[in-house]
Amino acid sequence: MKKILALIGGGDRDQVIFDTALAAAMPCTSHVNFLHIHVSPGEAARGSPAEFISGPALRLAFQELEENARTYSRLAADHIRDLCERSVIPIDDIIGARRNGVTASYSEEIDNALERLTAIGLQNDLIVMGRAKQKQGLPSFTLEHLIRRSGRPLLIAASGAPRKLTGTVIVFWNGSEGAARAVEVAMPILTRATRVVVATVLKGRKRSETALADIVRKLADSEINAEPLPITADGRGIALQLASAADECRADLVVMGAYGRGIARELLFGSRTESLLDHTDKPILLIHERRGGGRP
Repeated sequence: MKKILALIGGGDRDQVIFDTALAAAMPCTSHVNFLHIHVSPGEAARGSPAEFISGPALRLAFQELEENARTYSRLAADHIRDLCERSVIPIDDIIGARRNGVTASYSEEIDNALERLTAIGLQNDLIVMGRAKQKQGLPSFTLEHLIRRSGRPLLIAASGAPRKLTGTVIVFWNGSEGAARAVEVAMPILTRATRVVVATVLKGRKRSETALADIVRKLADSEINAEPLPITADGRGIALQLASAADECRADLVVMGAYGRGIARELLFGSRTESLLDHTDKPILLIHERRGGGRP
């Protein structure tokens, strides 16, 4: 992961996104591209109550949206510059000592948010963003869109800044391509982790246990001493069981695959969304499963 894209909104979550991106960058001495999308009034109004306003009220609504957009843009740039200076990370024209080899840049794009984010995401090895809706007017489904269309792994920040990502890492494993890709992407972190736990919810018990033993053995081949954690289904639902496992392990990072309409996608975007996010406030590294060898 040499190039990391971090989405900055210009709000109170910028510190968390910055710290999460930095925690991911340090093990790999990565370059972090901090990006802000300036959403114009016209684009911000789509799907909002302002879309159905007319007359003088429309003009006032657009003026407010434009003022908000300018404010978010200014704050986003100020936040990143200040945070980089305090962390001794060189950004653009700021000269200073590198912190563990990490460097940074800041840029702003205007409108066509999903298309621009997807295109820029393809130029990076990892995308970091918050799980809450961005304040600057991005669509509410931005997270799902990036997971499914960019083909890049996403690191979804928790509500607070992580202590580190290389403490205890829990891998949610089901043998899918998405899970395998997530483990591959996470290898720079897994090799530096203090503790690695691989958890799976037992379905076909024998086959699940065999798959769990196989991935633990493969990680051992990479000199990662992973602990298997078989979870017996107890009727609470997969999301709650996995959330409980992450909390009980005191995990600093969750690694999982997002695939089709399987577990991971339902956890984030389906009926299990609220359960996972309510019970597991952890950074989550995930990636979408390829389909048919084509573009994700």
